[in-house]
Amino acid sequence: MTEIPETMTCIEIAEPGGPEVLQPTTRPVPQPTDSEVLIAVKAAGINRPDCIQRQGHYAPPPGVTDIPGLEVAGEIVAVGRDAGNWKIGDRVCALVAGGGYGEFVTAPALQCLPVPGTLSMVEAAALPETCFTVWSNVFERASLKPGETLLVHGGSSGIGTTAIQIASRLGARVITTAGSEEKCQACRDLGAERAVNYKDEDFVDAAKNFTGGVGVDVVLDMVGGDYIQRNIKALGPDGRHVSIAFLSGPKAEINFMPVMLKRLTLTGSTLRPLPVERKGEIAKALEETVWPLIASGEIAPVIHSTFPLIEAAEAHRLMESSQHIGKIVLIP
Repeated sequence: MTEIPETMTCIEIAEPGGPEVLQPTTRPVPQPTDSEVLIAVKAAGINRPDCIQRQGHYAPPPGVTDIPGLEVAGEIVAVGRDAGNWKIGDRVCALVAGGGYGEFVTAPALQCLPVPGTLSMVEAAALPETCFTVWSNVFERASLKPGETLLVHGGSSGIGTTAIQIASRLGARVITTAGSEEKCQACRDLGAERAVNYKDEDFVDAAKNFTGGVGVDVVLDMVGGDYIQRNIKALGPDGRHVSIAFLSGPKAEINFMPVMLKRLTLTGSTLRPLPVERKGEIAKALEETVWPLIASGEIAPVIHSTFPLIEAAEAHRLMESSQHIGKIVLIP
């Protein structure tokens, strides 16, 4: 059993700015509420929203710690009295609204999942944010079905590598975009039937050719900007467009005529503000549908590199360079 100290090492954002504002510090170990568990963190995933929070543009929800970090894996060391069937010693990965960049973090019991199969803690820490995001957007909001086609932008990112694997394993056909041949090959290796180097090729033409001129059924977009209008061109009749991030900005000029003529649905979401109960529903769906595929090895998190917790600034520099394929993980 892990002994619970009074204080812990964690990473705080000294002020809004570049990676250098991420500073190691010491804070009290958080205490779980009745519906939470306390996790001794063994690994914590890094995500783009962490970088946006560091820059001062993505404040945590009310009542949530200002320590960044949205996903962890570790061992439960304390449980609230209404924390369900979780017990001390359980190996879990969890989606959290903040606090992942620390040696201990509290997590709602509903947002915890068992570490699947024989996965390492580093691999398990790479699952929650990406799997929750992909499932809730691609399969719930966009209702991707077996036999349909999915266009995933940023295919070599944590979200992209996860979306390619889940969608292809559940019977969809996947086309993706990436910025180099190395990244495109990684996407093909994960199950994408077509990978487009967006620096050399028009993904709209590629998507049309991939679908015999019809257009794709679903687009998962994290680019925004002028990609949105291009995505609309790439969609087929009754297509669904889901926005989850805006690397090129949240504003776009859209011609709504093809939206009307093709009966398109434009939607999007952010995961962090969702109620715990809603996140719990997503967790249950993942455990039933995706976790068996991970446990069997059909789906595997792609880990690019790990960094010690105190080198979080270097991890963020790598994230923002976009040179990675898959996930970057911190190890306390």
